[in-house]
Amino acid sequence: QLQASGGGAVQAGGSLRLSCAASGRTIRNLVMAWFRQAPGKEREFVAAFSRSGGSTYYTDSVKGRFTISRDNAKSTVYLQMDSLKPEDTAVYYCAASSSVILSSIRTAEGYANWGQGTLVTVSS
Repeated sequence: QLQASGGGAVQAGGSLRLSCAASGRTIRNLVMAWFRQAPGKEREFVAAFSRSGGSTYYTDSVKGRFTISRDNAKSTVYLQMDSLKPEDTAVYYCAASSSVILSSIRTAEGYANWGQGTLVTVSS
C-alpha cells in the first residue's frame, strides 16, 4: 500500500516536497514513480526511479526543477518540487511496479500499485 502526502497550496516560485511511503514491503526492487493529473487532463508521467535506483527519469517540463529521491530503509520515495509554476497544479500520485520495463516506465499502464493522490495547487 502506498501513502502519498505533502501536497498543499503555494505561490509560483515556491517549493513543496511530496512523500510516498510503502507499507508492508520494501521498495528496493521496485520501480517507483510520480504521476500527476490536472483537472480535465489525462494522468501524465512526472518522474521515476529505476528498479536499481541508479537511474532517474523526468518529463521535460520538470527537469531542473523537480528531484526524485528514495530512502530504501524507510521505504519512502520523495519528490522535491522547486520553482513551482501554476501549470504544475494537479493531483500527484505515486506508483510502484516490480515488472514495468524501461520502455514503459513513463506510462501509467505499467504500474499496478498506486497511492491515493495528494493535491498540489500553485497560484500565480
